[in-house]
Amino acid sequence: MDHLRRSAQGDQQAFAAFYDAVAPRAYGLALRVVRDRDLAADVTQEALLDAWRGAGGYRRERGSVIGWVCSITHRRAVDLVRSTQSRRDRELRAGAASFGRDHDDVSEAVTDAEDRGRVADCLGALTALEHEAVTAAYYGGLSYREVADRLGAKLATVKSRMRTGLHRLLDCLGVE
Repeated sequence: MDHLRRSAQGDQQAFAAFYDAVAPRAYGLALRVVRDRDLAADVTQEALLDAWRGAGGYRRERGSVIGWVCSITHRRAVDLVRSTQSRRDRELRAGAASFGRDHDDVSEAVTDAEDRGRVADCLGALTALEHEAVTAAYYGGLSYREVADRLGAKLATVKSRMRTGLHRLLDCLGVE
């Protein structure tokens, strides 16, 4: 595909045309694997970014462009499903391990209050857009797209600001 070759050379308009041509198939595949529209959109975006970054590595003799993009998308979607399942399994094991232990309710309440205070202080250090995006997503339960709609910002901008904001929060909280 000529668009892919030109994308490999840094042509952003060619990549936009390439994206428009392959995104619907990639999204459909991602949706079948992850079974969530917002997650499928995220998987598709990440897979197509991978395709853009790796466009120079595409080899026609190994298969079609759409097959190559679908393999990247499938790998991303399966990785997401596996990591989500792994996280759930860890949480279940942690919950089962702590079940039945005696807990000092007062100590736990104080620790929770201290943690909330530290998080609030660190949230206050974010830019306005980072703060709004992070709080809407994590406290409001909104998806990236819903946050973008609420803030009247582009989806890519919201994702970028949230990523930056979360990294700044982790640094502020001293989390590695």
